[in-house]
Amino acid sequence: MQRIGFNVLIVAAALESALEVLLRHDTVGAPRSPAWFAAPAIALVVLPLLARRRFPFTAPLAVWLVATGLSLVDPRLVLFSICPFIAAIAAAFLLGNVDDSFQARFGLLVVVCGSAVIAYQDPNHRPSELLFVPVLFTVAWLAGFALRQRVTQADAADLRATLAERERAVAVAEERTRIARELHDIVAHSVSVMVLHVGAVRHKLPDTLDEEAAALRGVELAGRTALAEMRRLLGAMRENHDVELAPHPGLAHLDQLVAEVGRAGLPVRLRIDGESVPLPEAIDLSAYRIVQEGLTNALKHANASHAEVTVRYLTDELRIEIRDDGRGGAPDDGLGHGLVGVRERVKIYGGDMTAGAAPDRGFVLSTRLPLASS
Repeated sequence: MQRIGFNVLIVAAALESALEVLLRHDTVGAPRSPAWFAAPAIALVVLPLLARRRFPFTAPLAVWLVATGLSLVDPRLVLFSICPFIAAIAAAFLLGNVDDSFQARFGLLVVVCGSAVIAYQDPNHRPSELLFVPVLFTVAWLAGFALRQRVTQADAADLRATLAERERAVAVAEERTRIARELHDIVAHSVSVMVLHVGAVRHKLPDTLDEEAAALRGVELAGRTALAEMRRLLGAMRENHDVELAPHPGLAHLDQLVAEVGRAGLPVRLRIDGESVPLPEAIDLSAYRIVQEGLTNALKHANASHAEVTVRYLTDELRIEIRDDGRGGAPDDGLGHGLVGVRERVKIYGGDMTAGAAPDRGFVLSTRLPLASS
């Protein structure tokens, strides 16, 4: 509807210009060209704007080429009506607003040269108009160019946001897959131990306890079935279907991790607060991964010279804090995917996480893992 309304204004402006030439052809300052030529010619200056959407560069350019050409034929024709002036302003704006930067700059050249020619051809022009008129239309071009730059920046920002959200979704999926693999190994190991113990107890039962032996046989069968189902459902998540022989790391391996990071160039101080207690294997592994990711970020992204890891054992929760003295960027400053993984691990156990720049300098990653429900 808005486009139709603007087209109606263009047609009305063309008709007004043509009628003005026809009705005032004999007045002082009127065009010298015959009315049969002047009327359609003046309308032709405005009408190319009807094609502005299909030809965003050619249509406004045609306005200026026609207006400049007519000023060479009849200097008073283009200046006789106000509508060609308004059409020229709109065309200059549209030329600045085109997507192609080369076309926009070429359009500016046409606008400057065309306006200077039209001003010079005016029999009553003053010397200052040779400068003022091109500047006026250049301002219109700059307005269109500024609007295009703003729209381009907004589109680029939207694209970056879309890509970031897509990358975050991929990172979440990858981390969940990794967590699922690790939990599969932990649960499979635990169930395997349970099945072996049940089988050992069943074999030691005397023959008089047939019902108990049958019940244990059912538990053993259910355990083996559960193991087979887990391998079948989660097997596709593995990058390598071979059995992992190395045990999963935990907080007991933090000294080794700190030493490795130190050899990589980042000295790390490890502090343990509270009395160390045995943790469920899944939480122990997740806590290790949190520290590992925090130190990796400090080493790769923060340009830090020192880091500190604090592990606090409380009555019903485990708190972990990784602090460095680097530049302390925002979470999406190259740290996004790692923090997404940490957040996913914390969320599984109903904990929470905070990450951001420290008040003085550096970056702080803090997590809380509840232990009561584990």
